[in-house]
Formats: sequence, structure tokens, C-alpha cells
Amino acid sequence: MSEIVVVGAFTAKPGKEQDAREAFEAVVEPTHAESGCILYALHQGADDPARLAFIERWASREELDAHLKSDHVADVLRRADELFETSDITIYNPLPGGESKKGSLAEHADRVA
Repeated sequence: MSEIVVVGAFTAKPGKEQDAREAFEAVVEPTHAESGCILYALHQGADDPARLAFIERWASREELDAHLKSDHVADVLRRADELFETSDITIYNPLPGGESKKGSLAEHADRVA
């Protein structure tokens, strides 16, 4: 099992920006308690508050898959059509390079892969 990184990018529907943010904020704490969660950080667009993104690190693909089947993720997914115009979730294999503090998310989560 090898570590993976996930980037989820979403655009809230007009008028649903706050609802979308609150729905995602509700997922953060239970996700942090999950096995395999190394980093799960929510971000909002600095220039466009309708844009929301998660940057995630998981110890393995299997643990990410378990997260995606969790009740708290299912709760948000049930509301996806109501809340979001677009969504894109991409899973990456890390390719650290250059200076360790600048070229790897692992250096920023107090756990080196």
C-alpha cells in the first residue's frame, strides 16, 4: 500500500456558496478521525468564494476508498446536485522533488512518507 494525494475541486451553484461550504466543513472533523487520513484540508477560492477545494493525503488507496463509502461523505454526495455546478476529484501518486519542504506535502503534515 502506498500513499496517495487527492485534489477535489468544486464550484458551488449561485446562491449555494455558504450551504456548500457548510456541507464540506461538516465532513472535516469525522474525516480527520478516519484510519489512513494524513491530511484533509478544505480551501475556498480567494477570488471566487464559489470555488472550494480539498487537498488530501491518504496512507493508501484502500483507506481512501473506505472514506468515500463513509456516512459523512454519503451525506454530502446526496446533496451534490443541489449544491454544485461542477466537481472534479483526481487521485495522484506523489512525486516529491527539489527541496523537501517545498516539493512534498509529506513535509507539511508532520509525517514523512
